[in-house]
Amino acid sequence: MADAPDSAAPRVRARALDLPLGRFRTGRFNAITDVDGVLVGHTTLIAGEGRLVPGKGPVRTGVTAIVPRGGNIFMERLHGGGFVLNGAGEVSGLTQVMEWGLLETPILLTNTMSVGVASDAMARIMVDQYPGIGDEHDVIIPVVGECDDSWLNDITGRHVREEHVRAAVASAAGGPVAEGSVGGGTGMVTCDFKAGIGTSSRKLPESHGGYTLGVLVMSNFGKMHNLRVGGLPLGEVLEERYQEVPHRTATYGSIIAVLATNAPVLPNQINRLCRRVALGIGRVGSYAAHGSGEIVVGFSTSNVIPRRTQKMVTKVKFLLDQRLDPLYEAVMEATEEAILNSMCMAGPMTGINGNHCPALPLDEVRRFSEALRPALGTRRRSPGPPADQDREGTVRVSEALPTAVRGAEGIPFPTRPPDGSDG
Repeated sequence: MADAPDSAAPRVRARALDLPLGRFRTGRFNAITDVDGVLVGHTTLIAGEGRLVPGKGPVRTGVTAIVPRGGNIFMERLHGGGFVLNGAGEVSGLTQVMEWGLLETPILLTNTMSVGVASDAMARIMVDQYPGIGDEHDVIIPVVGECDDSWLNDITGRHVREEHVRAAVASAAGGPVAEGSVGGGTGMVTCDFKAGIGTSSRKLPESHGGYTLGVLVMSNFGKMHNLRVGGLPLGEVLEERYQEVPHRTATYGSIIAVLATNAPVLPNQINRLCRRVALGIGRVGSYAAHGSGEIVVGFSTSNVIPRRTQKMVTKVKFLLDQRLDPLYEAVMEATEEAILNSMCMAGPMTGINGNHCPALPLDEVRRFSEALRPALGTRRRSPGPPADQDREGTVRVSEALPTAVRGAEGIPFPTRPPDGSDG
């Protein structure tokens, strides 16, 4: 196969290739789980080989669960939102999330034909945990996103079962997140290379509030010639090398992204953050083709909206809109890196009818980046001022005086005295 020279090489995350991936620091695990209380679990299904026999295989699929608040999101709901860049796809339950501005179930990612069983399984899980649903409490609509993995998987066989959804939810944990060909991303392809699940995070400097933001993607879009890695047109370089390798032609694919943050943002602000996820997707080469679905779900863990209160009143804290710019930049960076991680961590895979998807050649990526670094005027990261230093001022929150010169979330800005004088 064309990817043979690189297929045996160990897979590493995009950051290990010394790519230009933005100016903000990552969180501890560089994952959506850097946002406190966000857990991720996978069930991966790989079985059989050879010709497609609908209902039997080969099987290359699975399910991924994103579980906010450690699983107690039904009673302690979170502000949520979303964005649809192109709607040739589905996230069930998103309509209600955007209408109410609330997220009240975990989020599942799987293949297109398994949305129904995943939704049904999550409904059963929730009813088992909260028997009052549909009687004492409102009914629920689980949030389930999908992409088409039919290039590698017997998708009409609907091999995802309720026990697989339960296992993904039960295995959800914090810390490092498995990436590449795992969970819902098992059979996914990006720009004609193997991809799947990827995640990344950013932690804003203290002068911007110190908030953490994470993105997890199930990436399955694009054509090779569109691929850009760290802003570099790598796909155009690799296309000639891989021109003899068959690739999917019937579909362009899709991508589902999940955004989480601990920043205190309202639903309309979450919607705005989700729109910036689309910019990160575009950085990797997507143009949101006619048959593609680019759909984003987002939530904030900062404000908890209880299902019940004594007076049916609750208080929330939120950022002023003019303080969102650093989050916009951070979400774009994290989305780009999450997609690249989904590719960098995925090895080659052969699925139905011998359809083969090569792995992104990491050695080639590294060489290409190093060769163009001098021309682009970039250099390796080196000791010195942090990459995420506030370029508009170096004042930290802890150094700002508790007076009228402090703006939203302790971010300093100049003001005039109330009488309009200069001192």
